Amino acid sequence: MSEPSCTPDLDGLISYEDAVEQLVAAAVPLSERLTLDLRDALGYVLADSVVTAIDVPGWDYSAMDGYAVRAADSPVPGVELPVTQRLPAGVSPRPLEPGSAARIFTGAPIPAGADAVVMQEVCEARGTSVKINAQVHPGDNIRRRGEDIASGSEVVAAGTRLLPQHLGLAASVGVPRLVVCRRPRVALFSSGDELVMPGQSLSAGKIYNSNVFTATALLQALGCEVIDLGIVEDTLEATIEALGRGAAQADLVFASGGVSVGEEDHVKPAVEALGSLDMWRIAIRPGKPVAFGHVNGRPFIGSPGNPVSMFVTFVLFVRPFVLRMQGRTQWRPQPMLAKAEFDWPRPDRRREFHRARVQSDAAGVAHVSVHPSRSSGVLSSVTWANGLVVIPEGRVVKCGDDVSFLPFSELLA
Repeated sequence: MSEPSCTPDLDGLISYEDAVEQLVAAAVPLSERLTLDLRDALGYVLADSVVTAIDVPGWDYSAMDGYAVRAADSPVPGVELPVTQRLPAGVSPRPLEPGSAARIFTGAPIPAGADAVVMQEVCEARGTSVKINAQVHPGDNIRRRGEDIASGSEVVAAGTRLLPQHLGLAASVGVPRLVVCRRPRVALFSSGDELVMPGQSLSAGKIYNSNVFTATALLQALGCEVIDLGIVEDTLEATIEALGRGAAQADLVFASGGVSVGEEDHVKPAVEALGSLDMWRIAIRPGKPVAFGHVNGRPFIGSPGNPVSMFVTFVLFVRPFVLRMQGRTQWRPQPMLAKAEFDWPRPDRRREFHRARVQSDAAGVAHVSVHPSRSSGVLSSVTWANGLVVIPEGRVVKCGDDVSFLPFSELLA
């Protein structure tokens, strides 16, 4: 397979599509496997598909409470039949005698000879018999063997991140344990002498380190184990040391801050000192400086330090990389169309991913509004939003235009 191109764009910037394709192509799925009980497998990625050895249901059963009959014994409404057995769920029925009915309950097996179930609402119980006040047709109210799942079929595909319903489905076909991929280990650090941790006092020029909590939660939501390397001071030596420490412990090293070209930005030369920088600047807003490379043989991704830029570049680039490391097959977020409730009169040469909120009107039409601030330091805009509106390069948007919207539900798991 040929590697995706990294076509330069806009003074050497890489396009969004090329950047994502390069990252995904470079992500090597983890090979280590674990076998876990169903109770412990939530959130892991399935390594081996679940294939059922049984039919579900395992027999024809009644879809409701009523009476099992032969349709031919009740050709017209008003027929009265003797009731010869009572069949709650979990019993093994006798064959149905011709010219008789069986009292049956939801989930109970259909007795041999019966070909229909008449709901109790159209029946009249008369001691040891029942009067059927409806037309009966073969197959009425019967769920057939294998109707849900047929023996030999794949019920959960490899590469699926296991949700509660997947675990229930595996249990329904009698599978007690699952083979899953090990969780990726991601080493994380924040770069910046201005950073202090919440709980400490703020002196002049200092800010609280919000990125470590945002990034940790984003990684955990993807099913990663996080190794926190702390705050790294703004020196080349400290950055090299942190990168080496992270590469020795983790499958991926992720850093926020220090990826630009200022005198206090040391990530780029530190990565090059320990390995290679394969990608750097991307034609998007916010988050142009996104670093990707390898340090001591381990992949590295670096994001800008501004909190909104870090958040946006994480969901756009780190997320698909992590999903491919996990062996997940579905990593592309699915956008939706919405009507713009804003004007965007000044097009940008870069693609913009702006914080936005979608709401549906009474007719079910989705309308998207944008946060008034374009600053990458306004983290409150991310909590206000429920997704990102995508403004293509050079696009002018007028109120009422169709725009593409990426819901956070598609970007945070």
